[in-house]
Amino acid sequence: MSQDNKGQAVSLRQAFFDELGRREIARRAREDAERAQQESDNNRAMALYQALAREEDFLREKGLILDHTRYAVTLDHENFRLRAYFEDDKASVTSADKRNTASLSAAPRKQETVDTVEAAVELLAQYLADESF
Repeated sequence: MSQDNKGQAVSLRQAFFDELGRREIARRAREDAERAQQESDNNRAMALYQALAREEDFLREKGLILDHTRYAVTLDHENFRLRAYFEDDKASVTSADKRNTASLSAAPRKQETVDTVEAAVELLAQYLADESF
């Protein structure tokens, strides 16, 4: 039987259960980190939604319908869709044209990634200005 540096016998059984324990701790840490990231992304999406919802009159004036899902905020117009999707502490902001699509899902024409809710508001404003004629 082999021995470790401290003169104790190495047990396959004990080493196996130690390894399982280490893996379980690592798995839980990954899951906790993923859950925290998802919560952060959802909180940022809700912050954007709330910021836009405060401007209900402006949205109505521009013919925009505000909606949200777990990680995304959407501004829908009959001719275009603006969307911000939060993932890994970044927002992917897209503009899509609905005028020339056969289905209801418009393909994005423009896409940019930003780091803050404020930057997402600014980019949505730019895309909205691009759509205004």
